[in-house]
Amino acid sequence: MSIKNYQTIKRSNNLNLYNLTFKSKPRFMRYNTFYQIHKALRAMLYETAIELQRTDFNNDEETAGALTNIENIVNLFDKHAHHEDTLVFPAVEKYEPSVVDAFEQEHVKDHELCGKLRMLISMFDSLESDEEKVQLGSAIRKSFVEFLTFNLDHMAKEEDIINNLLWRYYTDDEIRAIEYQVVARQTPEATATAWKWMLRGLSNLEITRWLKMVEKNAPEVVFNNLFSMAEKELSNVRFRQVLEGLTEGAMLA
Repeated sequence: MSIKNYQTIKRSNNLNLYNLTFKSKPRFMRYNTFYQIHKALRAMLYETAIELQRTDFNNDEETAGALTNIENIVNLFDKHAHHEDTLVFPAVEKYEPSVVDAFEQEHVKDHELCGKLRMLISMFDSLESDEEKVQLGSAIRKSFVEFLTFNLDHMAKEEDIINNLLWRYYTDDEIRAIEYQVVARQTPEATATAWKWMLRGLSNLEITRWLKMVEKNAPEVVFNNLFSMAEKELSNVRFRQVLEGLTEGAMLA
């Protein structure tokens, strides 16, 4: 279904698409600013780890694709950490400076892991023998697993410790305001990359809710772009299920 067809269905049935499930969520559920972006980052880590396991480092095409993906992940994690250091953590530091210091030290460690991966990747072009390429490929896999496990643990701690401190000292609207500052600093290319991996990492229900929220609160062009990207990134089965959620009740009207 195209965006125009979806909009026609919505208008013809005067649908109220904004009765989102999360509006009636239990009172104890608070806004999780890490939720969508961390799901995107995890999806990137998981998919790249699988790709690395399958990569034949004597195959130039496979190798180039795998190494490019690692470089993209490393760059994205660096930018994500920078946004946390400059916008999210200062909000917590006012009340819990020692906690923020510990997390900033973890970001230093993460930056070192990023640097190690970049160094190993930069060495690959100078290799000539198949044996050397296989050995370096093995070292890259090992280094990426170290990077993956560190960041999975780090993100889990942020979702537990940092979230609970944000919830203690700030309202949901104030937390969203911090997140909007992060979004405002993103380039269009960075936004598109984040959307792509969010769509790959979120459930169908979560994507449906996200689209409804964007349709309600963002300019029409933003919704259209996200809708089009969902159609591109999701399988036919998944996209059809998302559409069913968006147009629920329309076909029966």
